[in-house]
Amino acid sequence: MPVSAETNVPSTVTATVNFAVPPLDGAPAYISVNPHPVHGGRDLNYGTEKHDVQIENVRGKEDQYNVDNVGFQFIKSPANHTSFANDEEVQKEYYPESIELIKKFTGASKVVIFDHTIRRHNPEQVGETPQTRQPVAQAHVDQTTKASVARAPGLLEKRFQIINLWRPIQVPALEWPLALCDYRSVDEEKDTLKVALRYPDREGETYGIKYNPNHKWKYLRGMTPEEAVLIKCFDSVQDGSVAVFTPHTGFIDPSTPVDAPRRQSIELRALVFYD
Repeated sequence: MPVSAETNVPSTVTATVNFAVPPLDGAPAYISVNPHPVHGGRDLNYGTEKHDVQIENVRGKEDQYNVDNVGFQFIKSPANHTSFANDEEVQKEYYPESIELIKKFTGASKVVIFDHTIRRHNPEQVGETPQTRQPVAQAHVDQTTKASVARAPGLLEKRFQIINLWRPIQVPALEWPLALCDYRSVDEEKDTLKVALRYPDREGETYGIKYNPNHKWKYLRGMTPEEAVLIKCFDSVQDGSVAVFTPHTGFIDPSTPVDAPRRQSIELRALVFYD
């Protein structure tokens, strides 16, 4: 575990990441969004496998990464809204400032936030509800191209993206931090598994990420509530000139202090348009 001389923390950690394995019978992969009423788990027909990967701490080198070259971008911009007590407050107070923040760092002309998720880690919790979401412990991308286009039908004449804005809440995210994969190390054809997201009244589609030893994983250790990361999930520009998406996952960092507070975070999902 190499150590950074400037900060006396690891410059790279080895951590276990869960990757998708396609259904053995060749059927289309699916997962139910809502927990099963009896066993509390989510019905699914595909598997996962664990692999140890190297995850580089890019603290001090954040400027090397942006949504166009790698698919993600770390920013320092404290939020005015800090309570995150309920959905109504978040939508009324945090959405507007986040729209302006995304415009500022992307140059977009229009940003529409379509949902958000607050996660508060509770290791004793069994199952989860929309109000008690836990960190996601599997490499994934939130939307496939098909699902992204369905979000904005008829609006694809000009460049269009889906970008998440992820931010720690109240305490630094030392426990269960977020790892992001450099798009340049991803084989889009071989490394993705389309997974149908089954809701009670509709169906979406996400990418599970299959293991590839060439992947380059990064994180910003100890992200504070004054910091955030833009995570690109889709880009309509797909000519090879820019990153199209960012595989990402929560993970257990072996360098996390034993007394670190439980992770709390919020992610906004936004449609991003350009003139």
